[in-house]
Amino acid sequence: MTAIEPQRLTGSARRLRLDTLVRLRWLAVIGQSAAVAGVHFGLGFQLPFGASFVLIAASAWLNLALRVRYPASHRLSDNAATFLLAFDIAQLAALLFLTGGLQNPFSLLFLAPVLISATALTPTRTLALGLLVVACATALALFHLPLPWRAGEELSLPFLYVLGVWAAILLGTGFTGIYAWRVAEEARQLAQALAATELVLAREQHISQIDGLAAAAAHELGTPLATITLVAKELSKRLAGNDELAEDVTLLREQVERCRGILGQLTSRGEEQDGEFLERITLMHLVEELVDPMRGIGIGIRVLRNGEGPPPRVRRNAGLVYGLTNLLDNAVDFAEDEVAVEAGWDERSVWIEIRDDGPGFPADVLLRLGEPYVTTRGHDKRGPEEGAAGHGLGVFIAKTLIERTGAQLTLTNGPAPQVGAIARVDWSRADFESGA
Repeated sequence: MTAIEPQRLTGSARRLRLDTLVRLRWLAVIGQSAAVAGVHFGLGFQLPFGASFVLIAASAWLNLALRVRYPASHRLSDNAATFLLAFDIAQLAALLFLTGGLQNPFSLLFLAPVLISATALTPTRTLALGLLVVACATALALFHLPLPWRAGEELSLPFLYVLGVWAAILLGTGFTGIYAWRVAEEARQLAQALAATELVLAREQHISQIDGLAAAAAHELGTPLATITLVAKELSKRLAGNDELAEDVTLLREQVERCRGILGQLTSRGEEQDGEFLERITLMHLVEELVDPMRGIGIGIRVLRNGEGPPPRVRRNAGLVYGLTNLLDNAVDFAEDEVAVEAGWDERSVWIEIRDDGPGFPADVLLRLGEPYVTTRGHDKRGPEEGAAGHGLGVFIAKTLIERTGAQLTLTNGPAPQVGAIARVDWSRADFESGA
C-alpha cells in the first residue's frame, strides 16, 4: 500500500487553542473569587483578602493581555502552553499559601493543569508540570499561613493528615496524568488512522476519475482528428505527382491514424472499466482476482472452495478488494512456504479465510490487532528491495474498509499443533449478495 506518514496527517493535533486555556482560566478566576469572597464575607472568616484578590487579578490580567495580543483561534506552541499551565500552578500555590496550604480542601485543584497537559502536551512536559505540582505541594505542606477560621479560634490539622493530602495529590497527579494521556493518545491515533484511510480512498477515487477524463478527452479529440484525416486525404490526391510532398502527407495520415487508434483504446478502456466496476462477479471470481497478482513470488497459494451449489455473486467494491488484498499481502509476507485462501458459503453466510504457515501473530499484539499503529510487520518475502517496516495502518485500513461492507473480520492464530495466522471475513449471505 502507499506509504503514509502519520505525522503529516495531523501535524498540530497536540497544540492547544489559546481560547481553551483562556476560558478555563476565566472559570478559575470566577471560582476563586467566589470562594474567597464567600469565606470572607459569607462565613466571616479572617484571611488575607487583599493579597488573595491581587493573585486572582493577576490571572485576570493575563487573560486580558492574551485576548488583546492573540486571536481566539491562535494555537499555542508547546513552550507557551507549558508556561501558561506552570503559571496556573504557581498562582494556585500562592493562593493556597495564603489560605491554609494543603489543609485547604481546594488543594485538589492542583490536578487540573496536569490533566490539561496530559491531553494536549508531550509526556515529558506533563512530567515536568507534575514535578512542579509535587514541589509546590511539598512546600505548602511545610510552609503556609493558617487556614481561615472563626475569629479567636485556630484550626490546626494533624501533620499526618496533611501528609495524607500530600500523598493523595502525588498519586492523583500521577494516575490522572497517565490515564488522560493514554485516552487522548488513543483518540489522536484513531483520528490519524481514519485520516489515512480517507486519504487512501481519495487516491483510489482520483485514479478512477483520471480514467474517466481520459475517455472524455478521447471523445473530444476524435472530431479534430477526423478533420485532419479528411484534409490529409484531399492533399494526398492533389499532390499525386509530387513524390516528396506525397510521402510527407502519407506519413501525416499514418500518424493521425495512430493517434485515433490510441484514443480508441482509451475510450474502450474507460467503457470496459465502467462495465467491469458495475459487473456482478462470483465469490470464486473475486478470490481469483485477489490471488492472481500474488502468484510467482516464491510463495505457493492454494485456493479452496467450500460450498455447495453455485457460488454467491457480488458487485465489485473497490474498498472490499483493497482490504482483502491487504490481508492477503500480509499473509504472503509472513508465510514460510504456502498461503491457503478458502472461499465458503452456505444458505445464510459467506466467508473468505486466509491462512499462512508463518510464525503467526505475536501474543502481545494479537488482542490489539486492527487498532491503528499496531504492527507485526517483519521480513518481506517478496524481496529485500521492498521495505517491510510500516506504521501499523495496513490492518486497520483493511479492517475499516472490509467492515464497511457489513462483514466481520477475525484475526487469530491457528490452533495447536498448527502454525500460522488466520484472517477470516464473514458476511451474511443477504448482505454479500445485495452488494456488500
